[in-house]
Order: sequence, then structure tokens, then C-alpha cells
Amino acid sequence: MNKFTILAVLQALVSTISFFTCDAQQLKGKFDLQQVKDAIEKSNADYFNAFTKGDSSLLIGQYTNDCWIMPPNQPTLCGPEAALDFFRAAYNQLGVRKGKFISIDVFGDGQDFVTEIGFYHLFDAKNMTVEDGKYIVLWKKTANNWKRFRDFFSPNQ
Repeated sequence: MNKFTILAVLQALVSTISFFTCDAQQLKGKFDLQQVKDAIEKSNADYFNAFTKGDSSLLIGQYTNDCWIMPPNQPTLCGPEAALDFFRAAYNQLGVRKGKFISIDVFGDGQDFVTEIGFYHLFDAKNMTVEDGKYIVLWKKTANNWKRFRDFFSPNQ
């Protein structure tokens, strides 16, 4: 192989690498973090509607089927029944009827996952504070929307 053939192969290789690099940058540029934040904000509002209405299906729909919910000082709840088990405990044992998430930050590349950090407040039927604390949620992009994939929280008390 002469030097002109090698040079031509190298130029073709560089062009191919540049094409894929530009394509990846364009895909990454199309990700709109604000749209994800808006979807998470809506999901967070819907989350507490489950407690207000006493309707576990509203909460179950917030989680992936392979989710992990990691409450403090308790075993991790995993899989399709995790959200229902969590709802029952919060609703029946803690008496949660209302709540509020205060999202502080959402970050990630948005390809498959983003992470949210923030604070939460839980209230009973008399609007008395049941618990407040902090949380980290790993959100997973699904065919329909963003859902909670890993949910970790810790009370302040």
C-alpha cells in the first residue's frame, strides 16, 4: 500500500469519526432538561393526589415495575408490588393524606435517566406534619413518561 492509499484511508476514517461525533452532539443538544423538570413537577403533584384521594393507583403509576423504594431503617421494597406496599404503609400506618415535594435540582444527560434531589413534607388529615426530610430519586425514561426507578428518602427527625 502506498502512502497515498494510506492517506485516503485515514481521511475517510477521520470523516467517519467526525460524522458520528457531530451526530452524537446533535442528539445530546436535542435533550431539553426543562421539559424533564416540567414532567417531574407534574408527577410530583400527582404523587400526593394519591394520598388526598386515597387512590393507590395514582401512586403506583409513578414507579417503574422494577423500582426500588428505600425507606430509612426498613428493608428495600422492590418490584411491581413495591409502590403498593409503600402506599399502604404511608397511608395506613403514618396517616399521610397530603404532602409536598420541594425539588432542588434535576440533573443528568436525559438519555435514559435523570436524578432529582429535594425535600419533602408529609401531613395527616388535620394538616399536622407527619414527617419532613430529604430525598433522591433516580428517574427512568419510559415509553410513556419519566417514572421513579430508585427512590431514597430520609426523615429529618
